[in-house]
Amino acid sequence: MIGRDEELRSLRRLLTDAAAGQGGALLVHGTAGVGKSALLRTVGTEAADSGFRVLRTSGVETEQWLPFAALQLLLQPVADGIENLPDPQRETLTDAFSATETEPQTFRAGLAVLELLADAADQQPLLLLLDDLQWFDSSSRDVLRFVSRRTGDLPILFIAAVRIPSIDEFSPGMHPDLHLEPLSRTAAAELLDAGAPGLAAPLRALVLERAAGNPLALIELPKAVQGMSAQWDDLPLTQRLEATFAARTDSASLECRTFLLALAAEPTAPLSRLLEVSSRLCGSTVSVDSLQEAVDAGLVTLVGRTAEFRHPLMRSAIYTRATVADRLATHRALAAALADTPGLQLAHEAAATLGPDEELAVRLEQFADASQARGKVAAAVPALRQAAELVQDARRRTGILVRAAELSAEINDRFNAQMLLDRADLSVLGPVEQARLMVVSDRAAFEPDEPHRRIHDMVTAAGGAMDAGAAGIAENLLWRAAARCFFQDGDAQVRAQTAAELDRWNPDPNAPHVLVVRAYTEPYRHGADVIARLRSIEPNRQDGRILHFLGSGAMVVGEMSHAARYLSLAAASWRSQGRLGLLARSLAGSWSRVYLGQLDRAREESGEGIALAEETGEQIVWLGVKATAGLVAVLRGETEAAARMVRELRTHSLFPGMPFVTVVAQQIDGLLALFDSRATEAYDILARAFDPADPHYHSVSRWLLAPDLADAAVAAGTVEQARGLLTELPELADRLPSEMMVVARAYTDAVLAPDDTAEERYAAALTALPADWTPARARLHLHHGRRLRRQRRNVDARHPLRLARDEFERAGAKPWAEMALEQLRAAGESSGRRHPYESEQLSAQEMQIAVLASQGLSNREIGQRLFISHRTVGAHLYRIYPRLGITSRGKLATALAALHEEPAE
Repeated sequence: MIGRDEELRSLRRLLTDAAAGQGGALLVHGTAGVGKSALLRTVGTEAADSGFRVLRTSGVETEQWLPFAALQLLLQPVADGIENLPDPQRETLTDAFSATETEPQTFRAGLAVLELLADAADQQPLLLLLDDLQWFDSSSRDVLRFVSRRTGDLPILFIAAVRIPSIDEFSPGMHPDLHLEPLSRTAAAELLDAGAPGLAAPLRALVLERAAGNPLALIELPKAVQGMSAQWDDLPLTQRLEATFAARTDSASLECRTFLLALAAEPTAPLSRLLEVSSRLCGSTVSVDSLQEAVDAGLVTLVGRTAEFRHPLMRSAIYTRATVADRLATHRALAAALADTPGLQLAHEAAATLGPDEELAVRLEQFADASQARGKVAAAVPALRQAAELVQDARRRTGILVRAAELSAEINDRFNAQMLLDRADLSVLGPVEQARLMVVSDRAAFEPDEPHRRIHDMVTAAGGAMDAGAAGIAENLLWRAAARCFFQDGDAQVRAQTAAELDRWNPDPNAPHVLVVRAYTEPYRHGADVIARLRSIEPNRQDGRILHFLGSGAMVVGEMSHAARYLSLAAASWRSQGRLGLLARSLAGSWSRVYLGQLDRAREESGEGIALAEETGEQIVWLGVKATAGLVAVLRGETEAAARMVRELRTHSLFPGMPFVTVVAQQIDGLLALFDSRATEAYDILARAFDPADPHYHSVSRWLLAPDLADAAVAAGTVEQARGLLTELPELADRLPSEMMVVARAYTDAVLAPDDTAEERYAAALTALPADWTPARARLHLHHGRRLRRQRRNVDARHPLRLARDEFERAGAKPWAEMALEQLRAAGESSGRRHPYESEQLSAQEMQIAVLASQGLSNREIGQRLFISHRTVGAHLYRIYPRLGITSRGKLATALAALHEEPAE
């Protein structure tokens, strides 16, 4: 390798880490010919020499019709280990690699592959090389994304290469990434001179100029530079390279050229079948001699018994150099030879077709129907995409594209979904198709611009679909519009429009989707009724969708105890099904737990939610759980982490248009200032969240900040100003009697009360507070104790201060706990920290593992629950034991229980 010293040093460091059990993943990206494949080959050779087992595969376009095709090729060397997996995982991989069985869910296949690779890596460290990732089938790519994120405690390293301008949609969750730049002028000259030492000076200068540091060009252009014409000089580099490669076939035999075209059209076909197809096309026997001719010409190499082009550009060059007639004939011959693989057969039939072909389009749709029925959604998408190309009717074509986009969104392929939508002709859509289109576009990409116009359009489309009899689509779209009313804090007009459209349908008032739409849109109008129904419903605990609706509706109106319960049940349902994107959404319920004093649980769930949201591309969910994680961090006294999370939130592209999270970011900043004794700054920050003209204002969620505002006002001496900001609160709390509003009203009424009525208002507030809102109760005790101290009633102050101290320490709310301890000492009571903060010793995931292990779950059971390898569970437990001062699994329960024991007085 010339000119890649720094890149090789980086890769060698990753190999060293992986060999030591600290695996990872890296995505290499750059233009065609820049040396990605060569870099992968070099690191693969070095890894093999240093004791790694190397697995490798490359993507090709036609594999996109075959779910798990790339994965199956990659895993062939370790496939014997499938038989040693537990029955469910063995069956999962058997189904995944079967042409007829139902396709397993991504997470099940991913977990099975993770365990297969972890077992193999237990014998020998693994390096997985994935070239041309942009052409992997989506099922393989999703599984590899799943696995690559879970190798941190395993001797497994992923290195992938992709040739596209934007890597985001094709990255299998690999961080960091390596952008491969063209070679420097010095390195380019060295590479050129090594490959073409006798090149005349003028030609040498011309090649250096035209190659522009592209290694493949520096190697290949000298072979054809003598015949370069002025017109050829003007071609883009990729086309010049393709022309150079294609020119090499000019002197090849007819049989060799025919074989090369068949290989270019179907690189995944067995060699024997390619020779058979070539013979049929030539009308005479094409033997391995033709293959050898291609190898001798430097166009093809043999990997085992498989023929591969030396570079993907060679394949595209040979294909485009062939005449249209030869290409069509080759695809027809391949279609006839691949009758045992219906997907590939149809792909080649479509490629052999010029112009519309209604009969073939119908067959492609039927193939998509059958694939979808077996759960092989990834195979249905390319079939529908091809079918759309073959029909003349614009409306039917757009309907097929919308369906393909729906399926792409279903398998979380947002990039492909958006590409398909961009090809749809919106002018020909009927009302149902328009609603379907809006649903899938909402899933594919959340547009933060012009939120009110978007909500209006969604509601209008939902009404049209309902009138056309498509109730399911209409309800889905209206729910999405209502969700935007909360996330983007829609104005009164779009909120009323959304609610009115729902009313027009005369819905069942107890239906969960009806409750959540009303909670999202007009909580102050429907709040009392929604809350009463939420409190009385007993849903099916296995129905994750219904549970999520109920939990989401409860959360947005501030009914946090019910939100936590419903969303916890929903998360358990999604977890058991492996629905990772939906699980991430339900883990947003961690926000509710913050106000219930469950900081450790909120930390665990928000941490897992962040990882899953990143993995599944759920950007809005990521904003929510990231905000929760920041709020937990500030309440635990982790100021640097909280400040970092707020910065990450504020730099996200969607943040400015999402008041549901901007208000939380403002709350975190306000608490950071308050805990740092910057009371005036804290008040100013928090007060902005109550200004309708400020971007941090949210018409409902602002009331969660009311206790913080009151605290800051007392500390800053701005009590009168705070009362002015809260003038709406009593009336709105009457209209929306949720836990959030009860707490906001009771807390501020007591804390901001004048001295002559303070005692009775504290008593009334403590009576009014919901039982589960323990932090608010502890904060009231803290304020009560402070007030009593200011009145020199130190003995009386000690009791509420003790209650505050104990609750804050139990919850792990260190800043408030330290305030209570300071006040107790000032009141004349010597008091140190009484409760250990359990999560100081363990990370969020380690705490999850420790708790599950203490409950008797095996490492495999824990791994399946948390979607990690059982070997990763074992590695975590190995680190957990010394931190808890124990030596074995059997002592976990006792050690964890000790963290919660009440100390003796």
